[in-house]
Amino acid sequence: MRTILQKTISAQRKILVDLLKQPLSQLASELLPDISNAARLESHLHKAFPVFQHCKYLYVMDHQGIQITQTILADSSEPKSLGRDRSKRPYMQFDFTANKFSLSEAYISKHNKRPSVTAIHVIRDSQEMLVGFLGVDYDLRELPGTNHLYKENYKWQQIKGDPAIRSGLFAQQRTQSDMDNHIDNVFSLMQALICEHGIFHGKFHFSSSRTTIWLLDDPYNYRLLSMDELNDPDICLAYPRHSYSKLARVPESAIPKIFEYFRQLRFADETIYLRAGSINIINGMISLNFSCDGSHYLPYQEFLDKGMGFWFGTEEEVDPFQYDEVIESICGKGCEYVYNFINQHRQDNNAEEFANIPQIEQDKIVKELETIMQVYANKCTLENNQE
Repeated sequence: MRTILQKTISAQRKILVDLLKQPLSQLASELLPDISNAARLESHLHKAFPVFQHCKYLYVMDHQGIQITQTILADSSEPKSLGRDRSKRPYMQFDFTANKFSLSEAYISKHNKRPSVTAIHVIRDSQEMLVGFLGVDYDLRELPGTNHLYKENYKWQQIKGDPAIRSGLFAQQRTQSDMDNHIDNVFSLMQALICEHGIFHGKFHFSSSRTTIWLLDDPYNYRLLSMDELNDPDICLAYPRHSYSKLARVPESAIPKIFEYFRQLRFADETIYLRAGSINIINGMISLNFSCDGSHYLPYQEFLDKGMGFWFGTEEEVDPFQYDEVIESICGKGCEYVYNFINQHRQDNNAEEFANIPQIEQDKIVKELETIMQVYANKCTLENNQE
């Protein structure tokens, strides 16, 4: 469990310990003289119940963990619990030889199936012999002091998925989805929705060709967009214009770069590929789910800083927004070099210019080079005809 979450839980437990330790000690002392009289024990518990205002049940057990009173509730009691063996319950698995008080870890209650905790105080006679236990049960929903909001620690987390999926990973291959075929349009539309229409969280389900979105003006409900909506720019008319949130941790300028990395992770490998990805501009987090069923959660800047090399094991990285420089460098070596470069690529011979560029990006660059050379060839033909 993460450190900050542990600290939050520990703080809540301390509040409960401070509330219970002294009152339980006092009640245990009052119960001792009547430890053999169930009716009088129950009378003590009824009178003491208001002191434990947040508790669910009070009861007394003998030294073996067998309940010797009814279970006392705020305004009633449960006779059927008399004689119940509680010795095997989680809250009794504690070394009481040197301690008089314990607060259990949270557990699921046996009868009500609710997350609960139990405080136990031992009852000892004047010779320090163990004669019983005083128990008080709490439903976690009713605990005092638990209304402080836990604040997430936004650091990179990696979570392994289903082992069955991972074991069959190399028997699968990415299938081109409808979203894959229109991915640039989908990203452009989502960028417009985020930057201009109040969407603060968007998730791309690449394999199933859908997105889910959350709006700043209606954060409790999500919308599901199919490819019919994602292929229609008119969808923007369904969401009012909304300025980019001042609460956003992700700057507008980073969004296209994030989407570009999503696209690369989707197409870079036919076996290990991005299955789903999301962006939350308010908390600044990126989530990634891969075909191996592994998931990653990390801050957007860390996601961009890692680059493609982190995900695919290359040491250096070419920024996708610097590919124009690669194209210019190749074109600067002359037409013959460009033609040879394209032919070599078709024969799967990698040039040094492609040393750190994923396969899908190599194909895009070569396609751009082919377009450039086609334009150049048409221009030369036109000039020759004019002569």
